[in-house]
Amino acid sequence: MRSLVFFVMLCCSVAQLHARDWYVDNRLGDDQFSGRLRLPASGDGPVRTIAKALRVCGTADRIVIANTGMAYRESFTLVGGRHSGLPDFPFVVEGNGAMLDGRTLVPAEAWSVFRGDIYRFRPPRQASAMLYLGERPARFHPPLERQNGAPRLEPLEWSLVDGYIWFRVEQGKLIEDYPLSIAALAVGVGLYHVHDVVVSNLVVQGYQLDGVNAHDGVSMCRLSNVTSRGNGRSGFTVANASRVLLDGCVSGDNGASQLRSEGYSHTRLINTSLLANTAPRIVSSGGEAQIEGDSAAPR
Repeated sequence: MRSLVFFVMLCCSVAQLHARDWYVDNRLGDDQFSGRLRLPASGDGPVRTIAKALRVCGTADRIVIANTGMAYRESFTLVGGRHSGLPDFPFVVEGNGAMLDGRTLVPAEAWSVFRGDIYRFRPPRQASAMLYLGERPARFHPPLERQNGAPRLEPLEWSLVDGYIWFRVEQGKLIEDYPLSIAALAVGVGLYHVHDVVVSNLVVQGYQLDGVNAHDGVSMCRLSNVTSRGNGRSGFTVANASRVLLDGCVSGDNGASQLRSEGYSHTRLINTSLLANTAPRIVSSGGEAQIEGDSAAPR
C-alpha cells in the first residue's frame, strides 16, 4: 500500500514539474516557432495551428488558444496517453472563447440551375450536411414534398435530396448574391482513448458530422463552457464506453440532435442548454444521459 501511495505521489510530482503551456495564435503565430511563448519575441513565439501544438505537447500539458477574433479553420483530435492527464493534473485545452469553424465557401460556379429560382449542387460528403447563409445556418426544409422533381422550398430554404443540396433564391436574385458555405470538415473536436482531460471556453461550429465527438474509451473528461452549434449531425456525440461531463455547455442549431448518446456511454449534464430549435435535444441509441436540474432546458 505504501508503495502504491508513493508511486501516485511520484507521478503527480513529475507531472507538476514537467507540465508545460503551449500557445496557439492564428494571427501572430508561426508553426516554425516553439509554441512556448504567448507573443512573438526574438524569433520565437506561439504556433499558428492547434494541430502543431498537439504534435509537440505531452501528458498533462496545457494548450492555450488565443481568441484573435478570427476563426481557427481546422479540427483536432486528442488521442491516447500523450493527450491525457492525471487526476490532479488534467490535460487542458483552454479556448479563451475562440472559435473552431469547419466550413468552406461554396463558389457560385458550383451551383447549377435546376428550375427558375431553384439551385442545387452536389457536396463531396453526403451523409450529413449543413448549409450556412452568411454566419448562420440557413433554414432547413425536410425533404418530405416535391414539386416537379425538386423539393418544395420557400425562398432562402435548403434541403438535402438525392445527394444534392438544394437552395431557393428570392425573387429577382441569383445564387451569386448570397454568401453560402457548407460544413466541410468532419468533426471539430475528437476524443479517443483519453482520460483526465478538460476542454473549455470554445465555440465549435460548421462541421459535417459533430461539433464534439467522444468516440470511445474516454473517461474523466470535462467539457466546460463549450458551445457547439450549426453542425450537420450533432452538437455533442458521446459513444461506446466513453464518460463525459458537459458543464455549462450549449448545443443548438444542429442537424439531427443536440446530444447524441450511443453504446454504453454515460453523459452527465450540469447547467447545460440543449436547444431543440432544429432537432431533438437528445437522441439515444443505448447511452445514458444524466441531467441535473434544468440542464436540458433552454436558458
